[in-house]
Amino acid sequence: MEKIRAIIIDDEFFARENLLMLLNEFCPEVEVVGMGQNVEEARILLADQKPDAVFLDIRMPSGEEGLELLEDVKTGNFQIVFVTAFKDYAIKAFNVNSIHYILKPIDIEDLKDAVDKLKHYKTIFKQDNSNLQTYIESLKNFSENIHYQSESNKITITHLKGIKIIEDSSIMYLEGEGNCTNLHFNDTTNFFDTRTLKIYDEILNPNKFYRIHKKYIINLNQLTDYIHQDGYFAKLKNGEMLPVARARVTDFINKIKSL
Repeated sequence: MEKIRAIIIDDEFFARENLLMLLNEFCPEVEVVGMGQNVEEARILLADQKPDAVFLDIRMPSGEEGLELLEDVKTGNFQIVFVTAFKDYAIKAFNVNSIHYILKPIDIEDLKDAVDKLKHYKTIFKQDNSNLQTYIESLKNFSENIHYQSESNKITITHLKGIKIIEDSSIMYLEGEGNCTNLHFNDTTNFFDTRTLKIYDEILNPNKFYRIHKKYIINLNQLTDYIHQDGYFAKLKNGEMLPVARARVTDFINKIKSL
């Protein structure tokens, strides 16, 4: 059988390497011909490699959306497998069989199912290219739906004893600690979640939260000052001063001005 030529687009190095390893081990019918960390690199790979499929992280750094590649589907004739940290129930509420998606952390069976769909729809597109426009519309509707779901005011915290449901407004800021996230609340308490800060960066409402640093995401409603003195800092209502990464300063200032 002809192999499915694929590229992987994710801003996180270990996420790319993990998916590559899983595909190589469990999905031999997929040949990964390139990997990139942003939309610009994705477009270069699309032009050079002309893959059959793109494994695409939905949310990219600096406000980039992987969904920007949807328009390229019209001319590239490739399929997209969304890689997302959005909740399973949010996605299943919009059940479209033609949409391929994988939830983080990646489950092997889900990955195999996504690859099976790739094989099926690759055949369909070859037989009748008119199906492509229907597929593109499904991608757009799917993307709108999951972004709508992300507007919810409630989030879940995964811990060793179960799941805790909280209002996102109760969060002061989030701090990445290895493969876990330490959530700091307005009442000065804190709670550890077994998910990474990267996942929170994807599921939190970007109109309410902003990643100022590789280690910190702040609640914009808790921000009182941006201070540029001996470095770059975000001052919160509780008086804490958190560092702002130099690379994010300009975007952060623009974000503050738009509040």
